[in-house]
Amino acid sequence: MPYWRISGYYFFYFAALGALAPYWGLYLKEQGFNAVAIGQLMAILVGTKIVAPMVWGQLVDHTGRRIPLVRSGSLLALLSFFPVFAADGFWAYAAVIALFSFFWNASLPQMEAVTFNHLGSRVSRYARIRLWGSIGFILVVGVLGVQLERQPIAVVPVWVLALFAGIWLSTLAIPDSGPVHAADPAPSLRRLIRSPEVLAFLAACFLMQLSHGAYYAFYSIHLEAAGYPSAAVGGLWALGVMAEVLVFLRMHWLLARFGARRVLIWSLGLASLRWLLIGAFVEILAVQIIAQTLHAATFGTFHAAAIHLAHHFFPGRTQGRGQALYNSLSFGAGGAAGSLLAGHLWGSAGPFATFGVGAAAAALGLVAVWARVDRAGHY
Repeated sequence: MPYWRISGYYFFYFAALGALAPYWGLYLKEQGFNAVAIGQLMAILVGTKIVAPMVWGQLVDHTGRRIPLVRSGSLLALLSFFPVFAADGFWAYAAVIALFSFFWNASLPQMEAVTFNHLGSRVSRYARIRLWGSIGFILVVGVLGVQLERQPIAVVPVWVLALFAGIWLSTLAIPDSGPVHAADPAPSLRRLIRSPEVLAFLAACFLMQLSHGAYYAFYSIHLEAAGYPSAAVGGLWALGVMAEVLVFLRMHWLLARFGARRVLIWSLGLASLRWLLIGAFVEILAVQIIAQTLHAATFGTFHAAAIHLAHHFFPGRTQGRGQALYNSLSFGAGGAAGSLLAGHLWGSAGPFATFGVGAAAAALGLVAVWARVDRAGHY
């Protein structure tokens, strides 16, 4: 198990997210874009996850190898980010964001499959590797937040470029987990998807990420409007991911003790609470601290349990496409829909109503898991 080499990939990948998620909206605002345009551009950033993982999944099925495609996608993400420094106007930014995010988002699901194949029967140990991604996120969001106190927001794309280079360099050291092709015929992906249990699981994943739309697109702007300085904004983002790291350290125990279904249900319920706290009490620092610690549930426990279930629901040669489908429907379609919806609601309905819609979406996801995901399933 090449623990440190795989962990390095997660470190740099989510460190790049630490530069993009909290600060890209602020960067776009500084470029003169309004709330609707910011919502649309952020939707493109996550919306390429709808297509890119499925395209890469099909290529893996064709070539039988994952890591060479992960390396290619990481290099192309790095190279296609350079034009952002010359972009001017909405359509130029839209084109550049669509290009670099397509390649950036393409490789992660295949890297997840590589990780699980290296883990073998020790799938509950996934969180011990994934936590390094959270550590990378924390370091970048904290250091960059402090730097933005004394330097212009224009440093954000410089950070992203450097971290994209780190992603690509880390992939050069990771061994592949063996060919995808096996002697046994592959199960029908279409038949697996038609299962009511799998449909409910995918619907809950979509709704959970839709509920995050306002958070990823406007949380920093929301805090800034309430008077929080850049260092405090970065500190609150970092706090959320610190809580995520702590829960990742105990995730194997939580899955063994309660099972993935219960973990999903609690995560969705706490997500509803979190969005209501952020929308209604932004001026109260103590409440925001509580809301950010709930990131341990809304992302940490939810994602680890969802990856665990995706690995269970999509066995054998459907694994790469199954992980891609999970990423496409949740982080891709759900994230894009959430960003677009938040962009249209933010200026007209206000922050509380926007986060309230997110709370309702998470509650619907809870109902889907409660009603359809098998209570007796041993996963």
